[in-house]
Amino acid sequence: MRLYPAFFRAAFSWMDAERAHRIGFQLIRAAHRCGGGAVLRRVTRPHPSLATQALGLSFPSPFGLAAGFDKEGHGIEALADLGFGAVEVGTITGSAQPGNAQPRLFRLIEDRAVINRMGFNNDGAAAVAPRIAAARRGLAAHYGAQRPVIGVNIGKTKVVELDDATEDYLKSTRLLAASADYLVVNVSSPNTPGLRLLQSVDTLRPLLQAVRETADSAAGRHVPLLVKIAPDLSDEDIDDVARLAREVGLDGIIATNTTISRDGLVSDPTNVAACGDGGLSGAPLKQRSLQVLRRLRTAVGNDLALVSVGGVETADDVQQRLDAGATLVQGYTAFLYEGPFWVARINRGLAKRRR
Repeated sequence: MRLYPAFFRAAFSWMDAERAHRIGFQLIRAAHRCGGGAVLRRVTRPHPSLATQALGLSFPSPFGLAAGFDKEGHGIEALADLGFGAVEVGTITGSAQPGNAQPRLFRLIEDRAVINRMGFNNDGAAAVAPRIAAARRGLAAHYGAQRPVIGVNIGKTKVVELDDATEDYLKSTRLLAASADYLVVNVSSPNTPGLRLLQSVDTLRPLLQAVRETADSAAGRHVPLLVKIAPDLSDEDIDDVARLAREVGLDGIIATNTTISRDGLVSDPTNVAACGDGGLSGAPLKQRSLQVLRRLRTAVGNDLALVSVGGVETADDVQQRLDAGATLVQGYTAFLYEGPFWVARINRGLAKRRR
């Protein structure tokens, strides 16, 4: 299983990052379609000791896949085969959009990091919703009540003005809430112009209230609702978001999204500059993400679930986040470097610590 890093260097490291991602994802989906899913599930299913109750849901493992890998719900079941306790789909927008111009995804291999300015490329909520519903049925058939959880991450369509953002989020909410185990409002990507302005408490309050009410109404049940925030917020802004989350009755906060900072990188500055604008994810985000988690846990007490993401690479990283107050943990960038058995190794490491 540890052969993958060498395989990555030989097969993918020289290739355009977005093309490599597309090929890798296609291979994962092909394995599922060809019957490999049943074999994988026997090998990778998380140990029962990892079962975690959060958001009113049962997660087979506290470790899940962050939004961004499967933007359109094409491979939820295939990704679940690998052992993730949850697969978060998206970011999905109210209308289909192509995203930003290519190239828009860049690796910083020396930093085990990625810079992306994808721009919420996706097929739109109306096209994605039936895929998620079908995946729920498939997971229920394979796993029963202990199936992996499906999260749905929604964002603003690029051409929609900020003044109309709430209605755009509600369009996605109406279409997706019934299929989502939980819903995430993404106001923290740096790749949609003006989006991060929605993290202002005065703007965020009515948006979250409207999505919460609409989600529950559309689904005919309570849909756990979370907001995803940026690591670049000031400590005071983090405290404000924590107070707001409690005030409007959110179920949790996801911390953190990618960063616009380029501090502390070991990659050649010329190569970093050549990547251009975009959000940085991966190992360099580890300390800031942990700091935000600890500040949020202090601010919200035990009232809200906290999902920690950013620089998570190993079982030790996951355990550190859980010990620091995370309810659940997510990863993504290390998946690109470590390959399909990465999550199974993390789950085995976590289970070993619980014996």
